[in-house]
Amino acid sequence: MTDETPKPTDFIREAVAEDLRTGRFQSVRTRLPPEPNGYLHIGHAKAFLIDYLVAKEFGGALDLRFDDTNPAKEETEFVEAIMEDARWLGIEWEKVIYSSDFFELLYEWAVELVKKGKAYVDDQSPEEVSRNRGTLTEPGVESPYRNRSVEENLDLLERMKNGEFPDGSRVLRAKIDMAHGNMNMRDPIMYRIIHEPPHHRTGRKWCIYPMYDWAQGQNDAMHGVTHSLCSLEYLDHRPLYEWFLEALEIPNPPRQIEFARLNLNYTVLSKRHLRRLVEEGLVSGWDDPRMPTLRGMRRRGYTPEAILDFNERTGVSKSGVINSGMMADLALLEACVRDDLNRRAERRMAVLKPLKLVIDNYPDGLVEELEAVNNPEDEAAGTRSLPFAKELYIEADDFAEAPPPKYYRLYPGNEVRLRYAYFVTCTGVDKDADGNVTAVHCTYDPSTRGGDAPDGRKVKSTIHWVSAKHAVQAEIRLYDRLFTDENPDSDNFKEYINPNSLQVLTGCMLEPTLAEARPGERFQFERQGYFCADPDSAPGKPVFNRTVALRDTWAKIAQKQGK
Repeated sequence: MTDETPKPTDFIREAVAEDLRTGRFQSVRTRLPPEPNGYLHIGHAKAFLIDYLVAKEFGGALDLRFDDTNPAKEETEFVEAIMEDARWLGIEWEKVIYSSDFFELLYEWAVELVKKGKAYVDDQSPEEVSRNRGTLTEPGVESPYRNRSVEENLDLLERMKNGEFPDGSRVLRAKIDMAHGNMNMRDPIMYRIIHEPPHHRTGRKWCIYPMYDWAQGQNDAMHGVTHSLCSLEYLDHRPLYEWFLEALEIPNPPRQIEFARLNLNYTVLSKRHLRRLVEEGLVSGWDDPRMPTLRGMRRRGYTPEAILDFNERTGVSKSGVINSGMMADLALLEACVRDDLNRRAERRMAVLKPLKLVIDNYPDGLVEELEAVNNPEDEAAGTRSLPFAKELYIEADDFAEAPPPKYYRLYPGNEVRLRYAYFVTCTGVDKDADGNVTAVHCTYDPSTRGGDAPDGRKVKSTIHWVSAKHAVQAEIRLYDRLFTDENPDSDNFKEYINPNSLQVLTGCMLEPTLAEARPGERFQFERQGYFCADPDSAPGKPVFNRTVALRDTWAKIAQKQGK
């Protein structure tokens, strides 16, 4: 360790620091090992950041290695998407490599194990292999092909590689112990035959493909990984990881360390469930802003800084259910997003449910330019100009003809402040034939420009507005949690889909500075929440997604339900 070595803050960093101190390793190299069969989600982000930050903090290197050992599920599209999403998080790697880069050497090592009598070709059907593995309380049954000669195994393995046998007809298995207490050690499969589809990189060069347990440890060793960091579900796989390395007599083998993977309440992270959401049309796609994928979060307006903050706040744990991991609160992630956007998002005014407000004593044709603060948290953000005229739009909820108790907004006879503008007092309303209010009339006090009265009188409410003449019409998509149940990750997850997870509002009125908002730009709509311009926007026709409300409304719901 050097003076620059960070002080350990969790069990992973403590282990890495100890390995450097004792000389087990001279440097640190970690790897991101995603399978290119889908899009990254918030759980992947947690694992990726652990690998990246450990390497970075110890002055080491990180490799991005795609685990492309199953051609039936993998596509180049996912490779590119994973790299794009990882870069968006700020993750940097030294090199991009693939498990398929090592297929030749991996096969040579398999041949070596066969020659050592530690691997054999099995002709049992997949059903027979599964049935003969035994149970947690009963030992497995040895394959009748387990004791083939080395020569026969070498011949059959080469013929498997050369494509002489159909899918499922033979596998290569490690010869360990069919009575072992750890099911993973009961002669695990190393290679299976897959003829179709062709591999996304190697085409039809190979028709046998390595299983995860055979590829991972050996691939780690092949490009010098020192610390293989993975989730707790691989704890029971560690003896096999180490057995392969020992059987091959790999010098200075990598060390596997497990941590609890991340789960979020009110969310599903299972790839199988996420795929169903997309394929069954329950969401609009993998980048639907309700999805926990990084592309969905990015489209919704989440920032990488907020996700990094969330990662730090949730920490690293080795406790949790092995197959479920640690459960984090979605409210914490939303709080991280609010904290970050509060610092960086410029303020704008947007009226989502417009009601016309007419200032009867305001001069006809006059348009004033009022100064508005872009971000009170960031003085460098400066100010902008807002047009103000006789006719405005206000929120329909900011007016009540017959106000309930403790209602301080606009109602007949009451005075309120218009943000950045004047005090106005309601004098009456216009109604349609059905008795619905179509416009509110008021008078203004010219001496209160800027929002303060020279005589010192106070009002109890400030409401936002936009100039009717200058307003930009927009579509606003109000996104909320996709599930109503705290733990929906089951085969019945569709029963818990929140019917109000998306509300589309049309005819919303925005201040004119939002007319040309670029996709991905984030703003705080005053009194409404944080919003992000969607890629569906067109010139003069913006579409905005609500990223998160200004406060956690679900906390109130949980409180009412007695949770």
